[in-house]
Amino acid sequence: MSTERPVISCKNVWKLFGADPEKYLAKMSSDMSFDDMREDGYIAGVKDVSLDVFKGEMLVIMGLSGSGKSTLVRCFSRLHEITGGTIEVDGQDIMSLPEKDLIDLRRSKMGMVFQSFGLLPHRSVLDNVAFPLEMRGQDKHTRRARALEVIKLVGLEGREEYFPRELSGGQQQRVGIARSLAIEPDIWFLDEPFSALDPLIRREMQDEFLRLQQLLNKTIVFITHDFDEALRLADRIAIMKDGAVEQCDTPDQIVLHPATEYVRKFTEDIDKARVVHAGVLAKADQPGTGDPVDTGMTVHKLARLLVNDKRDFIPVTRDGASIGAMSRSEALDILLGAE
Repeated sequence: MSTERPVISCKNVWKLFGADPEKYLAKMSSDMSFDDMREDGYIAGVKDVSLDVFKGEMLVIMGLSGSGKSTLVRCFSRLHEITGGTIEVDGQDIMSLPEKDLIDLRRSKMGMVFQSFGLLPHRSVLDNVAFPLEMRGQDKHTRRARALEVIKLVGLEGREEYFPRELSGGQQQRVGIARSLAIEPDIWFLDEPFSALDPLIRREMQDEFLRLQQLLNKTIVFITHDFDEALRLADRIAIMKDGAVEQCDTPDQIVLHPATEYVRKFTEDIDKARVVHAGVLAKADQPGTGDPVDTGMTVHKLARLLVNDKRDFIPVTRDGASIGAMSRSEALDILLGAE
């Protein structure tokens, strides 16, 4: 995705649960399956995972319950000690950090939001949001000013003195998001933050989250088991099964070219026309003719043009500059289904 150094880089990471995981990993054969390990009394929470997360990227990790997605993210912040492999944050091997330095790293660089809101019931919204700053030892005036700033950012201005019991589920989740933002983290970990919300509030929170990301440009690792949510939010999606990453790619590429049968089953009921963008279909060696379309337009939004147009290749532009042209027949196959 990028030539710059990744913010998070994990290489061949394993997290085994069992009696003596390091010893077991050292003698384990390369072709052992998840079930083979289980028979030996071990569970592979994370199985030989290598992936990078870049600055400003939103990587969504998804999979069914027990697939290893939450375990992997806890390895990223060393809430779990890994059994094998390496994890670097900003080029620093976090497995070698002393406890004090690790705590400082989490406090200074990482924000975390979980499915359970974890709000302090006897503290107001303002005091809940200011709490991590209080733990840092910041003075009352500074932490109050920062808390008010992020409360406004997440749309809760006017509710600073409310208590959690006086808020809706969506509002409580906004407090949790504001609290994690108060420390101005470079990296933001979100573990199924919206899954406890009803569908309408969940959609609103996704919209709010996308707005915040446009404003803040954080490096985000977001966990979900909802493929529609992943497609809506992600720059890239990593799909996990039995502790391993089956495929890590953009939403367009995952629905167009699933790497495994498991991934294909995830994508088979997805309306590809709502996911695939013109830019993905553009071929650089095809200039096309006539009026161009923007790279960010989905096939679904281009449906009327594709049906009525007669051109074989339609020019595609990014920020006004040509990047090639897309095949109209290929786009129609995605819209209508291949003949």
